[in-house]
Amino acid sequence: MALIVYWYDFICFAIVAAAIVVSLWFLLRRERGCLGIDDTAHVSLLPLYRSKSLGSAQLWTSCWTRLHPGWLLFTRSTSFLSMAALLAWDILKWDASIFVYYTEWTFLLVIIYFAMGIAASVYGCLIHSKELALETGEDVVVEKVGDEFRQRLEVYGCFMQIIFQTSAGAVVLTDIVFWLVIVPFLSNTRFGLNTLMICMHTANAGFLLLETVLNSLPFPWFRMGYFVLWSCLYVIFQWIIHACGFTWWPYPFLELDKPWAPIWYLSMTIVHIPCYGAYAAIVKAKNSCFPYLFPNTFVNP
Repeated sequence: MALIVYWYDFICFAIVAAAIVVSLWFLLRRERGCLGIDDTAHVSLLPLYRSKSLGSAQLWTSCWTRLHPGWLLFTRSTSFLSMAALLAWDILKWDASIFVYYTEWTFLLVIIYFAMGIAASVYGCLIHSKELALETGEDVVVEKVGDEFRQRLEVYGCFMQIIFQTSAGAVVLTDIVFWLVIVPFLSNTRFGLNTLMICMHTANAGFLLLETVLNSLPFPWFRMGYFVLWSCLYVIFQWIIHACGFTWWPYPFLELDKPWAPIWYLSMTIVHIPCYGAYAAIVKAKNSCFPYLFPNTFVNP
């Protein structure tokens, strides 16, 4: 057994457990209604879209009114293929053991988001094309969608938004730790900087920011709880593999055999707030500034 537990490690366990409990409690209180949104309160971002599932339209419509849904499909497909190629390169170079790193977990999560986004965009393009074909005068004839399908679409959309918001916070945390901690202070044979690492820690933020500029998804603060749970899941994973015989820590600040470990764990827990807040500020800046800069083409989600 490679994991030796010291008395101060129980403080680390308590910090992670408290983070999980608080996140779950907060999410259970605030997440209600996710699947029962009153879609009639939204303004359609597609000029021709008149269906009742306007909330679902946020999955494939852009905040830029004149931008065809196909452009969002194109950017999501490009992002997905580029990131999948980088991840495949990473696995071929280091094998599947590379998933001991939080970077790969987050990178895969962003890829999953873009895959879900592609599916939503394809569906949105089909709806858009059908509406154009059935347009008669000022009204549009839209085929009614069954309640069961609408519910599935709402569940799909809820998961897609959760993954987007979790990915955003995780990408900020990943890149801050990499560029501000690992590269300057922890660079060694295992953390050696190379082209692949630079590409991965640039592409994850770059593609997600491009998606943010184009999409119309909301970014509520309370969903930071999913971001915290995601990180806690990774930490628990590290504890389990070390208990099973894994001998080294991918990140020194996760080590449990140091007396100052509780300070590191508490600091990493707190840093989730500014990481998520930084991305929330980007979304807020977009929704606040763009309507004034582009009043005729930008619609605040």
